[in-house]
Amino acid sequence: MKKSLLLFAAMVPALTFAQSFNFDMTKEQPVFTETAGYGYDILPAPTKKSNEPFYFSVNVPDGNYKVRVEIGSKKKAGNTTVRAEGRRLMVENIETKKGKFETFEFVVNKRSPQIDDKMRVRIKDREKGYLNWDNKLTLEINGSAPAIKSIHIERDNECPTIYLCGNSTVVDQNNEPWASWGQMIPRWFDGGIAISNHAESGLTAGSFLASNRLDKILSTLKPGDYVVCEFGHNDEKEKGPGSGAWYHYTRNLKIFIDRVRKAGGELIFCTPTQRRRFDDSQTKLVNTHGDFPAAMKAVAERENVPLIDLHKQTTILFEALGYENSKKALVHYPANTFPNQAKALADNTHFNNYGAYQVAKIVVMGMKQLNLPFMKHLRSDFVDYNPSQPDSWEEFKWAPAKNADLVKPDGN
Repeated sequence: MKKSLLLFAAMVPALTFAQSFNFDMTKEQPVFTETAGYGYDILPAPTKKSNEPFYFSVNVPDGNYKVRVEIGSKKKAGNTTVRAEGRRLMVENIETKKGKFETFEFVVNKRSPQIDDKMRVRIKDREKGYLNWDNKLTLEINGSAPAIKSIHIERDNECPTIYLCGNSTVVDQNNEPWASWGQMIPRWFDGGIAISNHAESGLTAGSFLASNRLDKILSTLKPGDYVVCEFGHNDEKEKGPGSGAWYHYTRNLKIFIDRVRKAGGELIFCTPTQRRRFDDSQTKLVNTHGDFPAAMKAVAERENVPLIDLHKQTTILFEALGYENSKKALVHYPANTFPNQAKALADNTHFNNYGAYQVAKIVVMGMKQLNLPFMKHLRSDFVDYNPSQPDSWEEFKWAPAKNADLVKPDGN
């Protein structure tokens, strides 16, 4: 049964189990507490004249939730970006004139580590504070002048889900300035499909399986859902008998295929994104992944799995940007760019927001070229993308989150 906000304000214990929520953001809302079960969270509640970002959380069970936000204000012009959970981009840089409003729908997947009465995902210590693994659905309302009139949240048990598996190049990076394509890709899909990102920094295909992350996916996967896998960066560093591209790696990929297909889902493979390592001419990239891209392609061909060649496409991207400007796609920042940053950051693996945004477009374009059925939910403003002609990093606009961490993610 759907409950209005007035009803579950009077019946607080029922809030967690409600299937639909309506919040009038022009009216006073509480600060989040477990007792209330909803409210402003993480940052101070905004004031009427504030242009500061804010967070709003609601306690809900695991699942997919269709969110409808009405953006704009009667009292001011706005510039609004909406992200969900661990900085998943949903709506970006929406300009609204005073008294004008725009409405957007998207689906947020909320999850906790619990799988069933006996099994949990073995999350890392660093993940325990992530918004992706708590009991709340959290929205981040950001932008240079965030303006939001209303939020509607409704349980959606029917929409298809795209599950993401991978490492630090895929994960919802919780903190600035790090970013990955997995947290950018939701921006390009409408309210008819969910993106559920289970990737984590430092993982291999084998450690993803061993930490029960595929079990978590299979606990909610239904026929017609897709599972996207990008591994290789960390798998290539495994040592010991059977390690390497052609045994442990391919065997683990086959486990993904067999288990997902048995549950009625479909697979998509993505070869690993390139590292920024140029040759002596500083014009061409050097392959740092050995046989791993070829091994994934071989498994995909043998098992009839659709494949997006991120290794090739990110090579084109980096070479198009060039030796110096390719740094603009990665976490390369001089000292003192961020508070308490005494040393320069120079990471040639992990993307910043601009770079992750470009790679997300590559993935979406790959999905479009594969003519996958869920592409009917692609937003109308997506423009076909060619990595040899990347977006200008100088014109890229990003409203940074307040949470930042200079510690490099696991893996390389």
